[in-house]
Amino acid sequence: MQKRLNRISAIIQKETIQILRDWPTLAMVLLMPVLEMFLFAYAVSMTVDHIPTAVADMSKDVQSRAFVDALTASGYFDVEMYVADEAAVIRNIDEGQTRVGIVIPPDFATRIERGDAQALVILDGSDSTTVSAGYSAASAVAQSMAMKLTVEKMNRMGAVGMLSGGSLNGASSLPIYTSTRVLYNPAKDDMTFIVPGLTAILLQVMTIGQAAVAVVRERELGVAEQILVTPARPIELLIGKMAPNLALTVIDLLIIVLLGIFWFDVPFMGSPWLFAWLSLLFIVSGLGLGLLISTIVKTQKQAQQLTMLFMMLCMLLTGLIYPRGPMPAGVRAAGALIPATYFIRIARGIITKGVGLSFMWQDVLILVIYSVVVIGLSVRAFRKRLD
Repeated sequence: MQKRLNRISAIIQKETIQILRDWPTLAMVLLMPVLEMFLFAYAVSMTVDHIPTAVADMSKDVQSRAFVDALTASGYFDVEMYVADEAAVIRNIDEGQTRVGIVIPPDFATRIERGDAQALVILDGSDSTTVSAGYSAASAVAQSMAMKLTVEKMNRMGAVGMLSGGSLNGASSLPIYTSTRVLYNPAKDDMTFIVPGLTAILLQVMTIGQAAVAVVRERELGVAEQILVTPARPIELLIGKMAPNLALTVIDLLIIVLLGIFWFDVPFMGSPWLFAWLSLLFIVSGLGLGLLISTIVKTQKQAQQLTMLFMMLCMLLTGLIYPRGPMPAGVRAAGALIPATYFIRIARGIITKGVGLSFMWQDVLILVIYSVVVIGLSVRAFRKRLD
């Protein structure tokens, strides 16, 4: 019995020493739960508030300003711009500057007196979380203001007692109501919201994982030493390593898009060629990031762990499911370092909205800069490792 315990003790000591020597894995195992705790606590929020909003106030009177003030005071809407008309509201939503548009007609105050004032709420259907929250919040604000105006009117008429008689039952008795128009996704289909974003996440994880594991695997197998004696330059080595993974990821992209269109019935509204070129740019940025990670980690296990961590960050911080607006500034800044944050907006813009490059050039420019920087850092880190 004592001999068995001694053998077990020796194995425990050996495994403990191996774990302590592998400090990157040890640090990841210990820090991962802490990171996940903070991310889920601060990044994951189903509460949608402070929605970027454009207002077309064509009435410009006391009542219309009071309605806009009530929308802002609710905490659900941040009025970021005033525009001239409904067309300008839609254009701002196309460009992604706002998620909601409020259109107040020219005769708003007059219609309030008649009891049939209507405000149009235009919602960005490419973001399903905004649709439900924006509609409910705008309707609640309109109902609250309508009730207040009705009570004030009855007070002036000396008819407060009518309230207890039930004369306000039914929406027709209220002087303000809202109508809704959902752009891009009038059926409010969740797949139209999820599939374009999920395409970005899958491509991001695949490219990073493939590139990182490919280089580390060669190092573990001892093939890296053979590559060192070749006359190829570092940039040539990187291109050679990226090309097969790039081709494989393009095939994956084609499969994912076809599944989205023909299996999940997601309409493709924009230009397939524009989407293909921008997807290629996004894939290159992911491969560059994967190669950069491969110069940091030492084993395939560490590369896989970092890839899983990156996948979790993509799911939480990029706006795939949880809106980025309510996130703390630090969490939003962390999400801004992930290429998928920008490609999700690009994919939804092309697939769901059908917009062109002029509406999303800022996200494209960021991806271009990101790709150049990451590839440059990868070449530099790779050259140092070769030296």
